Amino acid sequence: MSEYDGHQYVGVDLHRRRSVIVRQADDGVQLSAVRILNDPVALGLQIEQAGPDPDVVLEATYGWYWAADVLQAAGARVHLAHLLGVKGFAYRRVKSDIRDAADLADLLRMGRLPEAWIAPLQVLELR
Repeated sequence: MSEYDGHQYVGVDLHRRRSVIVRQADDGVQLSAVRILNDPVALGLQIEQAGPDPDVVLEATYGWYWAADVLQAAGARVHLAHLLGVKGFAYRRVKSDIRDAADLADLLRMGRLPEAWIAPLQVLELR
């Protein structure tokens, strides 16, 4: 865990092979930004640094299920950003993976995240 011991908000810009993870404090100060290869162990190790019960947000893009499962198993409260609600990211003047992850964490921290529904396991099994 990092030297900051308060509640943390984590934004994950999830891609097919790699992801960027940005951790923020309650006041929006960026604590870290790392790029990882998409691997359950690597993702779990990064989330451990966010302390107990972090709020984590990722976009509802292709293949988000495995990441949500890993994050929930690590004790994170997972939030799924609705793609239509964050599509304005594409029109920004400066666009980068770190900026995307930080913006997701900011929206979650400020209570302005447009969320998609994460179906519980019982519903997923029925599908």
